[in-house]
Amino acid sequence: MNSKYSGMTVNERLFEANLISEFDEAARERNKIRMVELLKKLELTESQANETSEAIIKNPTMYGH
Repeated sequence: MNSKYSGMTVNERLFEANLISEFDEAARERNKIRMVELLKKLELTESQANETSEAIIKNPTMYGH
């Protein structure tokens, strides 16, 4: 199955979906539930969304938050 997000990074997907500001706000607030919800809209699996959110929460400065 080809996705419109194929080959894109998470940041590229967030930008394409116009969700980057909303995601950045959730990340600043360390709102993992909201972060996962938004990432799943970008066709990440539950597992991928959780791993990505946890990585950002554990090391926010590495991801610009």
